[in-house]
Amino acid sequence: MEESRRMIPRTDVVLADPRFAEAVRRLGRGRVKAAVVEAQQRARDGLIAPDDVWDEARRLLPGGLRQVLNATGVILHTNLGRARLSEAAVEAVRAASGTTNVELDLATGKRARRGRDAMAVLAAAVPAAEAVHVVNNNAAALVLAATALAAGREIVVSRGELVEIGDGFRLPDLLVSTGARLREVGTTNRTHLADYAAAIGPETGFVLKIHPSNYLIEGFTGQPSVAELAELCSSHGVALVGDIGSGLLRPEPVLPEEPDAKSWLEAGADLVTASGDKLLGGPQCGLLLGRSELVERLRRHPLARALRVDKLTLAALEATLRHERTPTGEALHAAEADLLERAEHLAAKLRTEDVDATAVGTRAVVGGGGAPGVRLPSAAVSLPARFGEPLQQRAVLGRNEHGRYLLDLRAVPSEDDGLLFEAVLACR
Repeated sequence: MEESRRMIPRTDVVLADPRFAEAVRRLGRGRVKAAVVEAQQRARDGLIAPDDVWDEARRLLPGGLRQVLNATGVILHTNLGRARLSEAAVEAVRAASGTTNVELDLATGKRARRGRDAMAVLAAAVPAAEAVHVVNNNAAALVLAATALAAGREIVVSRGELVEIGDGFRLPDLLVSTGARLREVGTTNRTHLADYAAAIGPETGFVLKIHPSNYLIEGFTGQPSVAELAELCSSHGVALVGDIGSGLLRPEPVLPEEPDAKSWLEAGADLVTASGDKLLGGPQCGLLLGRSELVERLRRHPLARALRVDKLTLAALEATLRHERTPTGEALHAAEADLLERAEHLAAKLRTEDVDATAVGTRAVVGGGGAPGVRLPSAAVSLPARFGEPLQQRAVLGRNEHGRYLLDLRAVPSEDDGLLFEAVLACR
């Protein structure tokens, strides 16, 4: 027993381990040291082996957000926070973390519109929109639209578009919580323009067109186009609100079937809502784009105050739009040959360390409810399944497939390949 106790690592040795660097930075040296001391005591009491002190100390650290390497093959993984911010956006958040001129005009010293610079950049990115506004997520954008335009009235919507979103939240429940009533038209698989025309009347607040971003209906299906709906709504003097979901501002050649704000607005939609933390590659927020009269009506509604975004979100959104290159865009456009070359290089390095690793071709997905059914060619490092749990404990997430554990590289920046290598070695 005494010999075993002598094998317990010293406190300074454990704290110097690179695996604790992030925890020290996030929690402070004192809190991390307390976890190490507790782990050492458990080793002295014979509850764990001396070699387990490192892992036990990490387990004892307080919870909180940790940086995760996303090797799942899902570019926009909702459980991992969706889009990774660009370096420009991260730097903008850092700069905005102090006192800022978020509602102040420095030239005049008077109060100014909140986030006016971010709004100006967003408006420039979508010239088809007469006006823009931002709230804290896309669900909030729909709630604001329903409250301001249809409380006590009807929202006409196809039955085939009444979706359930994340964590069991259902869009119909969200909409009726505002005091609006749903007027469902058509069927699950087919809704005709005549169905909408028959439903529009004096009680109509607006017609809602929802892109089914997280599922596909194939076979005997049919829906009127945005242009056809816009013409119908215009003839009846009601607004057409479109929810494009995944947040493309303009067409994306890699995802030709994914709707975008520019196309829907040019087709005649009066108001378009979208997410900021999906294919746009920015922070979580909800975008409202469209006719100036409608956007201003929503912006001035009392509920808008409760749904407004903070200065950090505004800073990140502005930087994302100004610089355009984002980790999401780079992952989406990564060349298959480059991904396979990286996988082969990593696998070869791991084999020199006696790790059973091979490079394999695979398929990645967009995630975040975007581009359902689209499979992007990718490449992964294939490891024995036993690596899955220890890698997860080190905040490296892959996926199980055919009895192997795959580290898909499409959503992993090339500069993080070294971190993947070190993590796998630590799990041998």
